[in-house]
Amino acid sequence: MKRHSVFAVLPALGSSVMALQRSVRLLGCLLAFLAAPGLLATSTALRAASDLTSMDAAAASMARVIVKFKEGTELTKTLSVDASVDETVARDLLQRRADVLSSRVGVTLTSGRAVGPRGQVLMARGLSAQALAAKLAQDPHIEYAEVDRIRRALWVPTDPLYATGPTNGAGPAVGQWYLRAPDATFLSAANLPGAWDRTRGASSMVVAVLDSGILKDHPDLQGQYLTGYDFIDNAAVANDGDRRDADPADPGDWITSAEDKNTGGFFHGCGASSSSWHGTQVASIIAAATNNGIGMAGIASNAKVLPVRVLGKCGGYDSDIQAAMYWSAGLDQTGVPANPTPAKVINMSLGSDGTCPQSYKDVMSAVTAKGVVVVAAAGNSAGLAVGTPANCPGVLAIGGLRHIGTKVGFSDLGPEIAISAPGGNCVNLTGACLYPIITALNSGTQGPVAGGYTYSDSTNASVGTSFSSPIVAGTVALMMSANPSLTPADVKRILQTTARAFPTTGSAADTAQCKPPTSTEQLECYCTTTTCGAGMLDAAAAVAASVVKPVAKAELTTASPTAGSSVQVTAANSTVGAGRTVAAYAWTLKDGGGVATGFSTATNAATAAFLPSGAGTVVVQVTVTDDLGVQASADLSIVVAAAPVPPTPTPTPSNSGGGGTMSVVWLLALWFAAWLLRRQGRRPSRSA
Repeated sequence: MKRHSVFAVLPALGSSVMALQRSVRLLGCLLAFLAAPGLLATSTALRAASDLTSMDAAAASMARVIVKFKEGTELTKTLSVDASVDETVARDLLQRRADVLSSRVGVTLTSGRAVGPRGQVLMARGLSAQALAAKLAQDPHIEYAEVDRIRRALWVPTDPLYATGPTNGAGPAVGQWYLRAPDATFLSAANLPGAWDRTRGASSMVVAVLDSGILKDHPDLQGQYLTGYDFIDNAAVANDGDRRDADPADPGDWITSAEDKNTGGFFHGCGASSSSWHGTQVASIIAAATNNGIGMAGIASNAKVLPVRVLGKCGGYDSDIQAAMYWSAGLDQTGVPANPTPAKVINMSLGSDGTCPQSYKDVMSAVTAKGVVVVAAAGNSAGLAVGTPANCPGVLAIGGLRHIGTKVGFSDLGPEIAISAPGGNCVNLTGACLYPIITALNSGTQGPVAGGYTYSDSTNASVGTSFSSPIVAGTVALMMSANPSLTPADVKRILQTTARAFPTTGSAADTAQCKPPTSTEQLECYCTTTTCGAGMLDAAAAVAASVVKPVAKAELTTASPTAGSSVQVTAANSTVGAGRTVAAYAWTLKDGGGVATGFSTATNAATAAFLPSGAGTVVVQVTVTDDLGVQASADLSIVVAAAPVPPTPTPTPSNSGGGGTMSVVWLLALWFAAWLLRRQGRRPSRSA
């Protein structure tokens, strides 16, 4: 439905008398509405929401296409739309673009939302989406036209080992096995304890979860969310009575049996199901509160989750997902407030089959240029090819592993996968699931139940690559907390070079090696680096390899070290990684050279001093520790000179007068006396 501001109505309707009459009637209706605040009563609001939902449900029969206009065409110049334009004005401009194209291609087009720069959604009746895309792609103004497909959450596996189990139970007995250090039983465990020794995540680290929205009040996620956004532009899919808004809360995504069986209905063929609370499950894996005495541990518990709602009943459209990706990375979107807390990591546990469309490639190019890492689930179609968006260039596609390190049956595979991580598996065909992933949930089967906050367990098991992906996304958050300067390329390289090798034994005797994907399913198989990525995630090794070590510098501040005098040294010019601070200094005397036995000052400050007793060479060392506990050391060799020997003073004859002038007079007098004596000796002696 096309919406206009009061001031945009008349120009949009044209100059005909009939159009003018319609404008006057519409203007009168709008003025009457503004004069009657009682129309905003609850019952009317609910009826409006119901009408909006019905209208959007009816739109399901329309073909939906994402188009991108070529840069510099007359159409984009005269009808330019950017993020600074008011939403109402933007809708009018987008529809006017659609009207121009309608006359060119001979199809009545209705505009949807803008998608990134020069992109928008177009809808039409009477033909398929594929046919509409083909027709629009021929127009010289259009760079490309693609079907606006629906992507779905990837949490429900097709693995035959997926256990339905009883409805009352607990467990699993092994707890969060997938976070622990790997051992002979849990070969694929992600080795988080070693990573946590370095960081639990920076409070400034933001991970966007593009999913079904979140349960705001779950006790294990209190204080973990930032202000997000709901990007669903179809009220029937949104299921919350409206379209896009600033509330990413999850109202539930249940599908009733009647909706599923209603031929021609919006949700026909979606499959009857209870609400999944999928977004909350994913968010809890990444950042559930830790050490709070309740529930589960999150991977990056000090990081923050940016909840971005893109999935509702039966999934979500590509156009909404792509707009959310732009916004999450801090790239403005028309009609949406700017994102005050852009993400460094985006997790997308969603997708469907097919090759990567150009529109996703455009988004990934823009998002990656902002330094944002995008992590996505490979898919759960039992060993078929990796789906979209995980198969798009630049995305870290994540495969799923069983506890013993083999590919779990439901996980898709192929060369697009960067790395694999635990996806949960049950082993048994009946009874409680043995190795699921623990996630945060609500007990409501449709809407959320007040106080009904709980966790998945062995009888209500969570398994799927939807949960492999956030294990990696959480690890990436730790890596980028340890080193904020990492680029998406750096992250991929480190994850792959630190990954542990896949096992080649340990499963049933008939377990085969994984093969490249075809149209035939592959269940459990031994992974290779061409089918499941570089190896098994090792979070501890990845974080360790990400850390920028301090650069320790030990320098001499005493100009000429001399025995008997204090010698001063400093480490004040040492440096630590970006975003880090020096936590401690530690000075040690590596070699006293026989002239020093220790420091004369404290050894835990930036400066220190020692007092050498003689000449020699002294070696000191300083160790600098940053606030992540990462250390670096530096040695300094100091040559100490002997103490200078005082000069022997020249003896000075004493005299009563003192001073140099009197000494000369005294010498002259002495000379004169000697002369007189010689003179007398030359005279003849006289007789008595």
